[in-house]
Amino acid sequence: MANKVVCSKVFRDLRRFTAPAVPPMNFTGNYGSTNVTTPTLQRTDQILADPKKKVINFDDVKELFTGVSTSKLLRSSLTLQMASIESMVDLGVWVMNSKFMHIPIFKEVILGFVKSTFYEHFCAGKDLIEVRKTVSKLSNVGLQGMLDYGVEHATENESCDQSMKVFLQTVEMAKSLPSSSVSFVVVKITAICTPKLLKRMSDLLRWEQKDPSFNLPWKQKTLPLFAELSPFYHTLKRPEPLTVEEERDLQLADDRLQKICKKCLELDVELLIDAEDTAIQPAIDYFAYSAAIKYHKDDHPLIFGTIQAYLKDSKERMMIAKKAAEKIGVPMGFKLVRGAYMSSENELASSLGFKSPIHDSIQQTHNCYNSCAEFMLDEIANGSGAVVLATHNIESDVLNF
Repeated sequence: MANKVVCSKVFRDLRRFTAPAVPPMNFTGNYGSTNVTTPTLQRTDQILADPKKKVINFDDVKELFTGVSTSKLLRSSLTLQMASIESMVDLGVWVMNSKFMHIPIFKEVILGFVKSTFYEHFCAGKDLIEVRKTVSKLSNVGLQGMLDYGVEHATENESCDQSMKVFLQTVEMAKSLPSSSVSFVVVKITAICTPKLLKRMSDLLRWEQKDPSFNLPWKQKTLPLFAELSPFYHTLKRPEPLTVEEERDLQLADDRLQKICKKCLELDVELLIDAEDTAIQPAIDYFAYSAAIKYHKDDHPLIFGTIQAYLKDSKERMMIAKKAAEKIGVPMGFKLVRGAYMSSENELASSLGFKSPIHDSIQQTHNCYNSCAEFMLDEIANGSGAVVLATHNIESDVLNF
């Protein structure tokens, strides 16, 4: 995955080009732990009005991998090759979940192998101290990081509170590092609000979309969450209102996000909110858009929601939200990706007798992604807002610029 960041203020004289980066990976799997902070790393060149500045040449592998040792390149290549073999991935998952992991020697060998391959390739460190060293080291060779505390799917308020504390620490660390070394801090709403509550909220928001008279007393000002093509099969009957306890938990979740956003605004650190599957995405968009309305830096967004282009309703949802934000004078930022829940989305839709919400072919997804990118770039050139392009491939890089 490659990331490019574009905003209206710098659109005419600044573009950031990035080489392939990788998504975060949680090594320990311990939700309550504070030692899983993982930045997605990106190569950044700045294209200024100065003609001496140049775009990265993707054909010049020597330039692309300057500063990376041959042994590390070989290890990374092996790791990616293993990850591309489905049977090997299945075997790895089976081993990690097997009873063998209860045998101390076996566990030590397996975790040692994982640490020297997948963990070192995908993760920046087990705690903020290691991450600081990694980011500083990469910054010296022209790499920039998105700091992502790689934990999600909380189960209770205690773990949500713990995650919030680490997110706040991550924001503070991002500010303490050189400004050229970190571009964003990434937050997963499922780390500060339980998926169970997000599902309940999403059901209620979907029903309100079908029946505007349906009252949601807890709902704050937000942007439109749905489009005509949005899937509604997740909510086949009228959901019960949130209980008193659920409303209390929702308020706690909102308070956590507010604290994170206030810290980001105070320290001038931009925040990316990751996307999830369609069962809970409406609630995540609700949190992201509500926060974006409250927190922004004049005409530049502080909070970026995420659009998954493999969904059939993605462009329409993005356009509706962007236009609504523009009407109320709110600069809206988006991270544009292709998507990450294809199997589960297809299986759920099929089990309920509905068509998949995902495009029927990879080319349709590519077309949608490029169309969304083109829309946002045009919007930015003519107004406010910003976009992070997780392009995934060189073709999109070339097409978008």
